[in-house]
Amino acid sequence: MSVELSSKRLLGINGLGRIGKLSLWYQLHRRHFDGVVINLGRKVGRGLEDVLHAVTTDSTYGPLERFLHGTGAKLEARVLDSAQGLLEIEGMPVKVLREARDPAAIGWRREGVALVVDSTGTFLDPTVEPTKPALRGHLESGAKVVIASAPFKIKDKARRMPDEAAMLVYGINHTDFDSRRHRLLSAASCTTTALSHMIKPLLDSQSTAEILTASMSTIHAATNTQSVLDSVPKDAASDLRKTRAVFENIILSTTGAANALEEILPAIRNVGFMADSVRVPSSTVSLINLNLTFNTQLDEKGEPVITRELLNGIY
Repeated sequence: MSVELSSKRLLGINGLGRIGKLSLWYQLHRRHFDGVVINLGRKVGRGLEDVLHAVTTDSTYGPLERFLHGTGAKLEARVLDSAQGLLEIEGMPVKVLREARDPAAIGWRREGVALVVDSTGTFLDPTVEPTKPALRGHLESGAKVVIASAPFKIKDKARRMPDEAAMLVYGINHTDFDSRRHRLLSAASCTTTALSHMIKPLLDSQSTAEILTASMSTIHAATNTQSVLDSVPKDAASDLRKTRAVFENIILSTTGAANALEEILPAIRNVGFMADSVRVPSSTVSLINLNLTFNTQLDEKGEPVITRELLNGIY
């Protein structure tokens, strides 16, 4: 990056989809870092001006200036150097890399980046070695810690979570983070985060800790894995429902939230848990419908000890 930022705190972001762009917006607001390096891994539109337009406007949340300052504000954003891929947004330098798609070839060491958020949704297996494009490739290219913006998915069921990897949800198990050991992190998912905050208070309460069964449906906003219009399935596609027009259908789908929850709350492994997802025509906001069966005592009237009032008191 530029000479004046060579010794500054920089955040790397790999991928500029929904999570990547909103991660940039959040850092522009919170200012935890002095600059951001974004890897796109490909050329964009007519040039860097089109990248600037893409990161300062949003169909869901509106213009960036309203997100940062409210109504009536003016955004300070410009292209500093097209050749070097340098932008400046609200006084923060943002460098855009457009060459490498393999994490191992991005060059975080050269850019002075130690912490990387991988928001591609592609590299989610912490066990895969960087001999091919993989999450660990970020470490090979100079990052010290990598945060995946989706739950880890270990494809080889015979392999276990590596010692240097952890899936964390803030407020639930974030204190398990060990800076001396953990280099590959997952922030789980929106569904797993919400679900864990619903379940943990019940497990922590003696009166509701004995959960026998659980079933969950997440009524979920559309994602980029779905089709805008009806389409022909890709080769080896297993879920044909995702080929139907996203904003014309309510689509049943699957979710890995129950599996991810076991990494966040190991006690839930003893509970029979079913989970599914219902994709609805909305670009943002989801909800969870959770049903639980408890092993509960009866009071002297023969009524269950676990009542609506008891549960409301726990939350």
